[in-house]
Amino acid sequence: MGKSLTGRKLARGVCQRKDGLYTARFTDRTGKRHEKYFHNPQEAKCWIEEEKLRINSLSGMTTGFMTVDQWFQYWIENIKTPTVRYNTVRNYRERYQKNIGPVIGKMQICDVKTLHCQQVLNNMMDSYAGSTIDKTRITMQSMFYYAFINEVIPRTPMNKMVRVPKEIEKHVRFLTVDEQIRFMEEARDCSNFGQYLLVLQTGMRMGEIMGLQWDDIDFETRQITVNRTMEYRFSEQRFYIGPPKTKSGHRKIPMTDVAYEMLKQRYDNRKFRYVKDKQWEEFVFVNRNGMPTKNTSYDTTLEKICKKAKIKKISMHSLRHTYATRCIEAGMRPKTLQEILGHAHISTTMDLYVHNTEEEKIKEHQKFEASFVDSFKNVL
Repeated sequence: MGKSLTGRKLARGVCQRKDGLYTARFTDRTGKRHEKYFHNPQEAKCWIEEEKLRINSLSGMTTGFMTVDQWFQYWIENIKTPTVRYNTVRNYRERYQKNIGPVIGKMQICDVKTLHCQQVLNNMMDSYAGSTIDKTRITMQSMFYYAFINEVIPRTPMNKMVRVPKEIEKHVRFLTVDEQIRFMEEARDCSNFGQYLLVLQTGMRMGEIMGLQWDDIDFETRQITVNRTMEYRFSEQRFYIGPPKTKSGHRKIPMTDVAYEMLKQRYDNRKFRYVKDKQWEEFVFVNRNGMPTKNTSYDTTLEKICKKAKIKKISMHSLRHTYATRCIEAGMRPKTLQEILGHAHISTTMDLYVHNTEEEKIKEHQKFEASFVDSFKNVL
């Protein structure tokens, strides 16, 4: 990443010369170097993007025998990076580099069959969680779909026959009531206790918790407004603040009494906490170093708490699942839960959260039995 004469960071491939002009340069796939000068850094950045698109145009790529590796690079750089969130692109890259590329990356894309795609997933069975295998499936599905609609391949090998193995199908991990009590007892003294508690009381996503500011909390109406997310990008060594994941992510969440008391206590004591930089003063949660807690620290601490509580390892998203499960168990309508969780589609809420524990199955069946007991009195 280049710099201006004043030391300001510029886009990748852009730097400023002593005479004030901005140099834009990059090297294409053949090793040829391209360079041009501009008076404006934004123009230099746009030229690099447009020139790369022109050189890597599909018409040029399809004239040869393109490998899956080559197609992935084009797909991730020119189709996905400009249109989806940073985290999504990062997940695509990770799944490709670790699982897809090593199996089919060197194959010509036109030679990839359904059985090759299934083999990618089968190879992951003994080492990965079902959710990670499903993300790999989604990556391949999108990658080959775009190759198909752009006429790179005559048909996509990712059809309905490619499935996540039954033994490890995607499973929603959530805490039982007993596990939740034990978890809270062990988490009480940790530095992230407030964040964990708020997820269990509101179902907010980790990024939404990280980005929460005091202006988002209305203590009079007892509501939390979600209008931003925050994450730490290790590749850039900085925190990134952006909008919620979807349009539905912009929402208001009612506060429980527990959430209200915890946040009110923090608000009243906010002047006594240490904040390293003024930019973090309005954020609800900062760590002992006076900064927001990085994404990975939450899961690291969770693992330690789970060991102490003697429960199976969970993630921050598991706490969100736990909140949703308690809501369903309490009789909340799925449509209401959808709005609170910020899901764009009711099907997401139904598929992920409307499940039953063994205890709930027994309770619900007892309701059925009690309702129709008279109808079966004289059957036997």
